[in-house]
Amino acid sequence: MHGRVKLKPVADINILGIETSCDETAASVVRSGEEIVSNVVFSQIAMHQPYGGVVPELASREHLRAIVPVVRKALWDAGHTYQSVDALAVTQGPGLAGALMVGISYAKALAFALEKPLISVNHIEGHIHAVLLEERRKGNHELNFPILALVVSGGHTHLYLAEQRDGRWSYENIGHTRDDAAGEAFDKVAKLLALGYPGGPIIDRLSKHGDSTAVKFALPHLKNRDRKDTSPVSSTGRPRFDFSYSGIKTAVLRYVETHNMQGTIQERREALGKIQKPSLEDYLSLCDQPVLDLVASFQRTMVEDLITKTLAAAREYNVKTLFVSGGVAANSELRQEFEQEAAKEGLPAYFPSRPLSTDNAAMIAVAAYPKFCSKDFAEAGFSAEAGLVLR
Repeated sequence: MHGRVKLKPVADINILGIETSCDETAASVVRSGEEIVSNVVFSQIAMHQPYGGVVPELASREHLRAIVPVVRKALWDAGHTYQSVDALAVTQGPGLAGALMVGISYAKALAFALEKPLISVNHIEGHIHAVLLEERRKGNHELNFPILALVVSGGHTHLYLAEQRDGRWSYENIGHTRDDAAGEAFDKVAKLLALGYPGGPIIDRLSKHGDSTAVKFALPHLKNRDRKDTSPVSSTGRPRFDFSYSGIKTAVLRYVETHNMQGTIQERREALGKIQKPSLEDYLSLCDQPVLDLVASFQRTMVEDLITKTLAAAREYNVKTLFVSGGVAANSELRQEFEQEAAKEGLPAYFPSRPLSTDNAAMIAVAAYPKFCSKDFAEAGFSAEAGLVLR
């Protein structure tokens, strides 16, 4: 459906959302798809920090410990009880299989005991609807379709063409990463440079103190067909816009080796290991100018590639609105550059607030709302799907 669509709530419906796809245990109550009544997120960053990334077995164990108190707090903060919510929603995938199963098992048991409808939600669709939630909270109930949604995080870098028909959303994937996701590249580069975990926020803060033109990185021009794809083109016969970020990670490693930076990296690793919660001043005191220039150049290259390919896709598919969501959407340079470049194209670009950019349950409850309205409830036998595809 092309053109302007009015997005208006049809009833006073309270949905309890549950999200456990990776390393955040989250629960939220959202009213009528537009008002966050409560939003609780228990982060596992401290648990995974020593490993420089998420350890799946530890993540599942922490979800088991946190799920009950997190849901109870979300209900308490919202002034609700288990009985007073109208439905439950839970992330089905994609994500870590064990982590997903914790949330799904709990949500199934709760829905069965309460005799409430249960709605399964695609995690990526949740990120897209986080932008929708933000716009509704601002009073913007009208959007121009088709929408191009860039979902960019630690586990995902996808481009979706989104349409709405009879109140239901449909999606076509017109681009994805062929290897590392953008957020994964940020984390791996930060780990390589001994900057801690998660790497994206740290690199973003340090980049402001470096010269983004100091180091020249080149990203590959993807012309060959992706072996994981069934087709090199979209269903409309037009080209795809894929990403690849494993190469820039290797380029940073080579730069470190050729410029003999290993010694200062090890010194920084040891020094930061003695500081429980390093501040920006701590990082700056432990990073010389070449390191600051390196991270600024890395970030600029990543941002330029994401923007260039997204706007090229927007022109090819003649989209009317741009959504940018996912954890990397919190990056300050990405937001600023996207807003400026999209404005030159006459294209409105929308982002979620920074708290709604990272994994949360409000976005799951919001994505469940149109499904509730159309009575699209989960089958009793549904299970976790680590590689769930969004359609």
